Amino acid sequence: MKNNDRTIAAISTPVGLGGICVIRVSGGRAVEICDSVFRGGKRLSEVESHTVHYGHIVDKDGTVIDEVLATVMLAPKTYTREDVVEISTHGGILASKKVMDTLIMHGTFPAEPGEFTKRAFLNGRIDLSQAEGVIDIITSKTDAERKNALFQAEGGLFKEISEIRKKLVNLAAKMQVAIDYPDEDLEDVTETDIIDTLSEVQQAVMRMLATKDSGKIIREGIKTAIVGKPNVGKSSLLNCLAKEDRAIVTDISGTTRDIIEEFVSLDGVPLRLLDTAGIRETDDAVEKIGVERAKAAIDEADLVILVVDLSRKEDREDRKLLELVKNKKHIKVANKSDIKSESILADVEISSKTGEGIDKLAEMIKKMYNFAEIESGDTAIITNMRHIAALSNTEEALSRAKEQLECGMPQDIAALDINEAIDFLGEITGEKVSEDIVSEIFHSFCVGK
Repeated sequence: MKNNDRTIAAISTPVGLGGICVIRVSGGRAVEICDSVFRGGKRLSEVESHTVHYGHIVDKDGTVIDEVLATVMLAPKTYTREDVVEISTHGGILASKKVMDTLIMHGTFPAEPGEFTKRAFLNGRIDLSQAEGVIDIITSKTDAERKNALFQAEGGLFKEISEIRKKLVNLAAKMQVAIDYPDEDLEDVTETDIIDTLSEVQQAVMRMLATKDSGKIIREGIKTAIVGKPNVGKSSLLNCLAKEDRAIVTDISGTTRDIIEEFVSLDGVPLRLLDTAGIRETDDAVEKIGVERAKAAIDEADLVILVVDLSRKEDREDRKLLELVKNKKHIKVANKSDIKSESILADVEISSKTGEGIDKLAEMIKKMYNFAEIESGDTAIITNMRHIAALSNTEEALSRAKEQLECGMPQDIAALDINEAIDFLGEITGEKVSEDIVSEIFHSFCVGK
């Protein structure tokens, strides 16, 4: 895949009202084109790299469009490894559009989604996993997600994959020499040596795959069903965690009839909260549907928060609900600690009205899901489905190679699977990947990045 010679431009900041707007220009003619529309103390073609210059952008008639700062960055020490000029205009839709129109009129092309990062990949500045880390940083919703994305964007995943891949490449090379030159006096590569190396690599791959559950939490959040009898404070808890009134709260039993979903970050823990209808015996046809959906939510949830009411005695319905969730990962939460009148055995006492005990609830969830390890950022946590598929295929290829050797098959047969494993790992870093996959990945980026 070759990079083309177009010089591209795009607005890299959110379009709309704001203090400044940054327009990024990249390519072989970036400085030349920007110089043709910039009027300042110096010509941009004559300034040193990585310097900022005050001036104005003018149209074809020489009329001033806007007062700007132009930052000149010359290849190869730029994001794309091409010449880059970033023009900081005043914020606002009209000024930035006029500057963009002027740049296009003078020879730039509007950048496609993710084209700047795509050029960084094609020009060898970053690998494909780092590029995917960039978009993950942009879309991250929690600190854990941001840390993991940053680790990936800075090459952490690339380093781990490259070390594994290098061992397989070295092994495959030794095997190929022995296969091609059987009569030469070369160091033998025994089946035991090969199997030992394959086992070592396979274990490393499996360790990475073992993080996918943590990766799912980072990527999607912990699917958490809030359940309990009517009027125990389920909707109030949702509102408390979301820090806004997402669910209707009244003294009337059975207010919630359908599932209300909200994504929240509870002390850094991503939760997909499902507020459910109060579970009880009822003759109301609509409420019955809500109760059935609440029970279905329990089955589908990763975590169940069972809410009981500290202002009322625990009864048979509470105990039936505890029996219903006993085989699920769950936390029994005693709500309304601010008006407590009963003593109920629970995992944590809270008040969704005052916020008391919410920090303890967060700590319990963190311990339950070993979140300290997730937040450490010391190693790659696999969040990307493409990476999971490639690692799974790698592990399967390594297993096949070992089985063939253990069954007495020739080394050249096992070498086919070893080379396939090398290619699967190369799909993650971009060393062995189709142009269609690259295009699909960068199409998900925003324009200007």
